[in-house]
Amino acid sequence: MQNCCYLICRESSQHWDYIVNARVQNIAALVGRLMLAAIFVFGGASKIMNFSVTTSYMAKAGMPIVDLFALGAIVVELGGGLLLVAGWKTRWVAAVIFVFLIPVTLVFHSPGEGQGQMIHFMKNLSIMGGMLVLFAFGPGRFSLDRK
Repeated sequence: MQNCCYLICRESSQHWDYIVNARVQNIAALVGRLMLAAIFVFGGASKIMNFSVTTSYMAKAGMPIVDLFALGAIVVELGGGLLLVAGWKTRWVAAVIFVFLIPVTLVFHSPGEGQGQMIHFMKNLSIMGGMLVLFAFGPGRFSLDRK
């Protein structure tokens, strides 16, 4: 009888742990996705409000056709950030942002230009890691993708 009670209690405990873990995982996925999206929504909106400053910064970095690249950055950052918030097409958005960050990181954040740029370089690598996690595991239950 004691073994039977132990097995029932153990099964019940494991089921409860699964439910709690699933809730915690889905809440963590939502909060993490929102935190990753925040920098892109803010950055894209900032580029719209300060378009000439953005294009000047890009030109100073030696980029050609800065108007086109600035518009592309706005689409990826603001559009991608909002899609991450909604959790719609999250894996594809994460992949696009990951690829977008490769040239952005290499062109604008050279670690050889001082500690500030090294911090931005490492920040971008961390964000890229977050995008890989979203790509691999999806947005969680609290999303339009609902996975």
